[in-house]
Amino acid sequence: MEKHMQMALDLAKKAVENGNEPFGAILVKDNEVVATSENQITTLSDPTHHAELGLIREFCSKNNIMDLSDYTMYTSCEPCFMCSGSMVWSNLGHMVCSARSRDLNEILGEPLVDSSDIVFQNSHYQPKVTKMILHEEGVKILKDYFGK
Repeated sequence: MEKHMQMALDLAKKAVENGNEPFGAILVKDNEVVATSENQITTLSDPTHHAELGLIREFCSKNNIMDLSDYTMYTSCEPCFMCSGSMVWSNLGHMVCSARSRDLNEILGEPLVDSSDIVFQNSHYQPKVTKMILHEEGVKILKDYFGK
């Protein structure tokens, strides 16, 4: 798990280098990386191109599939409500994150919420969830970018 999470964290750092916010995601099947994505909201002028949603959109379209139940997504930060919804609608099998959404909320001075938990618990489908893998590194990336 840590090897794949490190890849997602490296993509988050790369997103910042490319002028975007610090979020990265990878998609894994049978322990092999099949797709990667980073946040591209600024470079694509697309406020919905978060790492997770961009990955799901592009991978599913390219491969003509809509069911990701055999896949695991590693993401540098627990996904927002929108990205969590895309995981529900694509039947993602397992979501693994580093920083929690409440870590980001705390850094930004926002109300503390567990965005993926709220979406998953109130949906027709719930992927398996593992949180806080390489947690300290994930939080540091967020703190370094958002300045706290």
